[in-house]
Amino acid sequence: MPLFWKPYKSDVTQFIEALRAKKPTLESEQRAGRALLWDKRIDLDAEAEYSEARVPQQPYVYQTKVQ
Repeated sequence: MPLFWKPYKSDVTQFIEALRAKKPTLESEQRAGRALLWDKRIDLDAEAEYSEARVPQQPYVYQTKVQ
């Protein structure tokens, strides 16, 4: 390994490191934004009711029922 060798950093990695250096609160803001939409508690009783009320779909949806 030559003495002048330095590890490679891609443009994307350099951009992300610069962004994190400019805005240290970025990660906590991202986590707060994610919590608004995705990190929710699941109501198990409602989920059980939804699965009980589910109607099975016929193999070909657009065909009328022939019995």
